[in-house]
Amino acid sequence: MAAIVAMRFNAVIRQCYKRLLAAGKPKKVAIVACMRKLLVSMDAMVRTGRPWNDQLAPA
Repeated sequence: MAAIVAMRFNAVIRQCYKRLLAAGKPKKVAIVACMRKLLVSMDAMVRTGRPWNDQLAPA
């Protein structure tokens, strides 16, 4: 799953995952939330034609 890899290597997604776990969410719920975050970000990238930018991605 792309979300699992992103949690290891992408600082923005890793922060999101850790924040959700700290809030008491189950691990699978946090993974699905990160999957959705990736999907929404990729959709915006395709629509605007811009590459990934960590500074623009809110955690």
